[in-house]
Amino acid sequence: IASGSNDHTVRLWDAKTGCPIGQPRKRRKGHTSTVTSVVFLPDGSRIVSGSGDKTVRIWDTKSGSPIGESLNNLDWISCVVFSPDGTRIACGAYDGVLRIWDVDLASSTRQSLPGHSLWITSVALSPRGSQIVTGSGDKTLRIWDAESGSSIGPLQGHTSFVTCVAYSENGLRIVSGSEDHTLRIWDAGTGNHIGGPLRDHTDRITSAAFSHDGSYIVSGSRDFTLRIWDVKTGNTIGVPLLEHKDWIASVAFSKCGIFISSRSEDDTVNIWTAKTQTLVQGGQNATPSTALLYSQICHATSS
Repeated sequence: IASGSNDHTVRLWDAKTGCPIGQPRKRRKGHTSTVTSVVFLPDGSRIVSGSGDKTVRIWDTKSGSPIGESLNNLDWISCVVFSPDGTRIACGAYDGVLRIWDVDLASSTRQSLPGHSLWITSVALSPRGSQIVTGSGDKTLRIWDAESGSSIGPLQGHTSFVTCVAYSENGLRIVSGSEDHTLRIWDAGTGNHIGGPLRDHTDRITSAAFSHDGSYIVSGSRDFTLRIWDVKTGNTIGVPLLEHKDWIASVAFSKCGIFISSRSEDDTVNIWTAKTQTLVQGGQNATPSTALLYSQICHATSS
């Protein structure tokens, strides 16, 4: 698990034990402001992080050292993501512009794509890297062609700003969460709604993710709970997962779909079994963080 923090660092955690791995990524060439977003390269060899210092940085997972120079942006970076093949980085910022870099030509921006009227809150790349979806403070989503820069949208439906977006593993569906306490599912090809809003949280949705097979969604909220949803019916499964003592900052499914991880502003990381919704690792201390993501590796027990 990788986390970014208000103390300007990026840290790695063992998903099985909950213990930190190595030292915080902060030394020379580190960020100088809050780390707002972190994501693994698909093969787990590198991490990209975005920060309030208006830079994007790439890190070697094993050594913890920065790779190359920082990628400089024009405004506070709110979200970053690697393309599936690791050749491009997309980031959203407070100026409402989506920017894309080629990793090997990181000194210059490949594309600058305006379209949102307010800050970009979240960004996700489709599994094949052909599309990018962005959510914004203007209450809308946009779906971008990663090559041409053309867009579908705005996708309207939320009644307050969009807080998170994510693709299903097959790239056919998008889930979005909002300040309006709801999630919505969209057709990635057309931008149309699929079903109605998913309602059960009582506060802002902060994070959402599909299971690997696309059958389920996990969501985290400022109401301190996680919820698991059946994508086909739109209904919640089981009871709210309430173990954290503060609002949920990030949620993720493991690649194999066995586990769910949650990161809270109570400075803990919890790990749950997705099937039984049982807490298997809880209360692990962490520095104040605003981003969390599972590595590709699935940590499973013999049982």
